[in-house]
Amino acid sequence: MLSEQNRQLLRSLAYDSIKQGLDTGRALEINPADFPEELRVNRATFVTLHRNRQLRGCIGILKPVRPLAEDVAYNAWAAAFTDSRFSPLGPGELDDLDIHISILGTPEDMHFSSEDDLVKQIRPGTDGLILEDGFHRGTFLPSVWESLSDPREFLNHLKQKAGLPSNHWSDTLKIKRYTVEEF
Repeated sequence: MLSEQNRQLLRSLAYDSIKQGLDTGRALEINPADFPEELRVNRATFVTLHRNRQLRGCIGILKPVRPLAEDVAYNAWAAAFTDSRFSPLGPGELDDLDIHISILGTPEDMHFSSEDDLVKQIRPGTDGLILEDGFHRGTFLPSVWESLSDPREFLNHLKQKAGLPSNHWSDTLKIKRYTVEEF
């Protein structure tokens, strides 16, 4: 768990990166050495934007490839300007924006013998899931439980997000679960 001070630093970075994007079209460039050690560790993050309680953008990565502070700054900018589901954020939207940061824990493989076995293992409200089958891949953050509270429904919608039919099942299906620190 991050300290409240470091959470506030990340919130400010996300906001500043979106503001920088509005002003210049580019993400805020930072020097990780300027931040506390806890924010220099490579971590995977997602930044989710809401406006008027409606999703306005969500971008992130599943593997830690850059320092936490840098990842948040980049993903905040990307959520505001590159999420293909939405038009780029406009200047009049910044003040009404709610910024949610999710820091992912390490994904762990789930082992199951059937879809029913998998559904029984899923922890509603806690697990984020990564689904992979061939070239199909998708993830749902734990926050998705707020709108999909049934484990089977959660899984079926995740299959659809990955480009598979909701009733898809195969022996090559892989599922990983992860938790997040969200603020």
